Amino acid sequence: MRSSAPKSGRTESREAEQAILDEQMTVAGEMAAGEPNPADRPTFRGTIVALGGGGFSMSETGESATDDALLRMAQAAGVGDRRADDPRPHVCFVPTASGDSSDYIERFEAAFAGRAHTHVLSLFGQSPWDYRAPDMLADMDLVYVGGGSTANLLSLWRRHGVDEAMARAADGGTILAGISAGANCWFAASSTDSFGPLAPLDDGLGFLPGSACPHFHGEPGREESFLRWIEQGRLPSPGIAIDDHAAVVFEDGRATSVLVDSPEARAYSVDEHGGIRILDEHGQAAAVAEHERTEENFGTDE
Repeated sequence: MRSSAPKSGRTESREAEQAILDEQMTVAGEMAAGEPNPADRPTFRGTIVALGGGGFSMSETGESATDDALLRMAQAAGVGDRRADDPRPHVCFVPTASGDSSDYIERFEAAFAGRAHTHVLSLFGQSPWDYRAPDMLADMDLVYVGGGSTANLLSLWRRHGVDEAMARAADGGTILAGISAGANCWFAASSTDSFGPLAPLDDGLGFLPGSACPHFHGEPGREESFLRWIEQGRLPSPGIAIDDHAAVVFEDGRATSVLVDSPEARAYSVDEHGGIRILDEHGQAAAVAEHERTEENFGTDE
């Protein structure tokens, strides 16, 4: 019969030392086999698409090549319930940053009508959409976050647990996308006009490292202030600066491609000294498969 007496302190110490040694050997084995050190792996897993501006939000007709690309990605995600006779993806609009503007919601529904099953997460309980628990996001193929106030979005999301629901949904295969404030929120920090004048905000979700600046060449003062704040250390590097009508696709924290609606649109990376370079110089979002993949690792959460 096995004794149930407590182990001696010396025995416990030897077992603890062995456990540490086993862990060190496992890590060493992974590194020798070419596997990354666990400390270097991102804690966030999933796909994020950060739009600097554009999409249906900035289209007079509601048409957008970037939104078309997002729908194709959503179709491939295969998270939401599908019927054989209705394979349309499930897309949820999150208009928190605009105070759940009914006009904004209606524009989303019009832009995606017939192409997707549309849903709305309204934290303000706007009729006819009403309030729904954020857990609904796990059933979506694509979550599309609208623009507005980054600061207000972050505050309300944390209060309602949307931040945690977003992370769980992404881990399950849901694609997270957003424009302007809806792009800022995924990063650790960002440039925002939530308080009136442009200002650095270091209160992001941290799903992506570094800081973001939407509307990079679309609004006065965006470029100059973003580069200055990174160089001064008021915003963390790497910086991701995104023009209107451009979007950066991230997979597990790594930028993999850039989508654009117009030939002039660009996305940039900014180093700690304020140095800037173009991430991708290729054409339209309709030709996503032809884009050169940047494959630059922009860092991982520790």
